[in-house]
Amino acid sequence: MSAADLPPTVRFPEKLDRTLRLGPFPSGRDALRFVTYAAVGACLAPFVPPALWLGVVLLGFVSSVWKPGGEAIEARFVRFVAWEVRRTRRVRTMTGATGTGRTHRAHLTLGSGVRAAVVRAAGLPLAYLPSAELGRRFEIFRELVQGLEGGFLVYSTLVPIHPTPLLPTEPVPGGAEREARRGYQELVELIARGRSVRRVFVAVGCTDPGLEGIGRLEATVATLVERLRALGLNPIRLRDRALGEAARRIGLGEGSGAQ
Repeated sequence: MSAADLPPTVRFPEKLDRTLRLGPFPSGRDALRFVTYAAVGACLAPFVPPALWLGVVLLGFVSSVWKPGGEAIEARFVRFVAWEVRRTRRVRTMTGATGTGRTHRAHLTLGSGVRAAVVRAAGLPLAYLPSAELGRRFEIFRELVQGLEGGFLVYSTLVPIHPTPLLPTEPVPGGAEREARRGYQELVELIARGRSVRRVFVAVGCTDPGLEGIGRLEATVATLVERLRALGLNPIRLRDRALGEAARRIGLGEGSGAQ
C-alpha cells in the first residue's frame, strides 16, 4: 500500500507549556535553588569545617535534582513537621487562676456572670446537594437560629485526623494476619497524614440567675442539639474538662459572654 492510499493524519505539535530542563536540573527554578545553597555554603566556608559547608552544597544539589513524587525534599520535610506539630499540639485546660472561667458539670460560668454551654459538631458538605435539599437545610438552619434564646457564638476550626479510631481494637494476631494488620495500619496513617477535618463549636449563653436561668439554658441547648441533628450532624454536648478546653479554644474569657 502506497502512502497515497493511507488515510490523512495530523501530527500534534509538542507541548508548549512543558517544563524546560537546565542541564541536570529539572527547571530553572531548581537551578536557582542550587545556586542559593551554594551561596550559603560559600558564606559558611570561612567559619566552619569543609565537611559542613560541602554538605550544605551537596544537600542543595540533591534537593534540586531529586524530587520524589514531584515534590522537593524541603517541602516534604516542612509539611511533615507541620503535621507533627498539629498532631501533638495540646490545648491547656482551663483553671480559675487564668481568668477564663470555671467548669461545673455541663455549664461554664464566665467572669461576667454569664452561664454558657458548648456543643461540638462536625462540618456539613453542601457543595453537591440538590437545590431542593439545600433549601430544606437552609430552612432548618433558619429555624435553629430563630429558636435560640439569648446570644450564641459559632467557632469553626480545622484539626488533624487521628488514625487511632480507624484502627482495629482487637489484640494483634500472629502470622500472615499480623503482617496484613501492620500494612493496614501504615495505609491508614499515610492517608490521615497531612489531612484535617472541620470541627465546629456552638456556644450559647444565658444571663438569668438561679435555677430559672439554668432551665432556660438547658432548653436552648436541647433546641440546638435537635436542630443540628435535623441538619444531619451528630452534635456532642461538652462537659467538664472538654467544656473547659473548648471554651479556651473559642476565647470565652473573663468578662466575655456569648454574643
